Amino acid sequence: MTGATGFVGRALLPALVEAGYGVRATTRGRPPHNTAGIDWVTCDIGRKADLDRALTGIDAVFFLVHSMGNGAHDYAQTEQRVATQLREAAERAGVTRLVYLGGVAPASEPSEHLQSRLAVGELLRAGAVPAVELRASMIIGNGSASWQIVRDLAMRLPAMLLPSWTASRTCPIAIEDVVVALVRALEVKLPVSAWYDIPGPDTVSGRQILSTIASLNGRRVPSVRVPFLSVSLSSWWLKLVTGADFSLARELVLGFKTDLLPADARYWAEIDYQPRWSFEAAAKKALRDEGWRPGLRGVAGKLEEALVQLVSPRLRK
Repeated sequence: MTGATGFVGRALLPALVEAGYGVRATTRGRPPHNTAGIDWVTCDIGRKADLDRALTGIDAVFFLVHSMGNGAHDYAQTEQRVATQLREAAERAGVTRLVYLGGVAPASEPSEHLQSRLAVGELLRAGAVPAVELRASMIIGNGSASWQIVRDLAMRLPAMLLPSWTASRTCPIAIEDVVVALVRALEVKLPVSAWYDIPGPDTVSGRQILSTIASLNGRRVPSVRVPFLSVSLSSWWLKLVTGADFSLARELVLGFKTDLLPADARYWAEIDYQPRWSFEAAAKKALRDEGWRPGLRGVAGKLEEALVQLVSPRLRK
């Protein structure tokens, strides 16, 4: 497994061990504690020699890494280069399957982030090793960057300015259901490389996502629709409101300028499973796992005070 110390990787590791698989996980630094049953290897997946060593004797590879969020402007090129190197290393090592977690294709032109995810999936599927590409939209769970962004917006803003793009719809999926999808990707029939969407059970808009999260904490947040506020301008709210890495947060928001809906849900039929977590249930569990307590800090607190004074009297009118 590459990306084993990331949000998805940390959730997937124990599930693979419980399912009886022998797991080798890569890390650039020291392996984490309390990971019994995992064969940890130090590996820079950008280096051919490291990849060849890590993939020796391996049957299947999970590709769960991405470069977005490190501040680099060329992250898309980096992601595609690394994907190509891993694909070639897998071919040399005799790997029999690749599993990649990517993103849903949007209804219109994709953002740079989504375009990079789709390009990586295409590169992996173009190789000699059969590849399963699973495409998810927003993943809900403690540690998810996209979840952290919408949680902070819903919990910290005293009033919500809702541009027209917040009407865009998606099918969020709980990390628990993502883990099932990934584990079973090792056994799904795969005569040739294929991609599948893995939607959650609910179709919700950005507005519904924010209002649902707020209500789970007993908040009733006034909202104002602002048709002229673009996705790009809206992303700058995040610098004041969320603790998520801004470059990462901005890319994720730019990807939500249109519907992010699945082409179908055929993968769930392929693996004889249906997602068990509604958006509301997944959000409630994520908040509980985080030990979330409402409260603003630093600049976000000052922003709330200013907005309360400015917006609340007008909303009451």
